[in-house]
Amino acid sequence: MKKLVAAALAATMLLSAGAAEAATNVKVGVLSCSVEAGVGFIIGSSKDMTCRFKRDGYKTEVYDGNIKKLGIDIGVTGRTEIVWLVFSASDTKYGKGSLAGTYVGGSAEATIGVGLGGNWLIGGSRKGFALQPWSIQGQTGLNYSVAFSGLTLY
Repeated sequence: MKKLVAAALAATMLLSAGAAEAATNVKVGVLSCSVEAGVGFIIGSSKDMTCRFKRDGYKTEVYDGNIKKLGIDIGVTGRTEIVWLVFSASDTKYGKGSLAGTYVGGSAEATIGVGLGGNWLIGGSRKGFALQPWSIQGQTGLNYSVAFSGLTLY
């Protein structure tokens, strides 16, 4: 967890500095993830996920992964669906499996029956990818979360 906090703080600094460079990023594709149901343990959680990455003109890639949160995370959620636009620096080369790696940032969500959330993450292979600053997330359950997040894809 100490590594997650340090990485999240570093990502926050990088993201604020990188906002000025956003014009040099290009959209690579769309990453859709199904996150397993789970319980928030007040100060954190860990949930497994399966993701599908789609790019125009290429076969869909499948990634397994895990999303961990450190911060306020209280409640129970059913299966959660998250969709991110994936961006890379204009000079980043993309190949099969390039999204594998660790992403860090922040997340917030609220659920009473049906809920929404957002995730702000950057990382991947050679730290060259950004998952759209605000993802679209839909879930069911009873939950409130504001936390640093770490996502690992493999």
